[in-house]
Amino acid sequence: MDLRGCTALVTGANRGLGRAFALALLERGASKVYAGARDPGSVADQRLVPVELDITDPASVAAVAERCGDVTLLINNAGIGLRGGLIAAPSLEAARAEMETNFFGTLAMCRAFAPVLGRNGGGTIVNMLSVLSWATLPGAASYAASKAATWSLTNGIRLELREQGTLVVGVHAAFIDTDMAAGIALPKTAPAEVAAQALDAIEQGSHEVLADHLTRQTKGALSSAGFGLPAA
Repeated sequence: MDLRGCTALVTGANRGLGRAFALALLERGASKVYAGARDPGSVADQRLVPVELDITDPASVAAVAERCGDVTLLINNAGIGLRGGLIAAPSLEAARAEMETNFFGTLAMCRAFAPVLGRNGGGTIVNMLSVLSWATLPGAASYAASKAATWSLTNGIRLELREQGTLVVGVHAAFIDTDMAAGIALPKTAPAEVAAQALDAIEQGSHEVLADHLTRQTKGALSSAGFGLPAA
């Protein structure tokens, strides 16, 4: 897919990785970039087109799909990580919230925009995943479960949308230097670097991005005996 002249929608585009995606698209010649955010007033760059979007709200998703009928590239970046365990958590509230946003919210966006992309020639969907799609950590077990589910979702929609010519890209990364990873004392990848790798994959027609060494190491170890998250 040629990004020059494309019309893109980035969810969670007001900060962090979403903002990096939006700005990188402008730099690569996108003609229009819709910046989805719960508070569109938080989208500061005037070159972007702010749109009010809560991916957990079906009415909000439907309204944005109706408004943004010219989209040829959907980047599902919005997500949450509440750093909860599965057994140790005081309730199911955090796990439900992560699944509602990371899995069901992403699925809702894919369902809403699949026909839009089909009408516009096929286009591309990018789903932001994680190294924790394949492994887990004690303090992020429910988040990992939501990302594992979203990895499976990504593989499923790739198969379902193949006939209409939609490229579906899964982007996996470990620790990105954003608010979500604040306080984690491990090497982090700059948001702009992750965005650049994802946009390269779109232009090359690739289905998967492994954005850092830890992610590549983890993916490579999936079939190993005693598999676990490698040391950083």
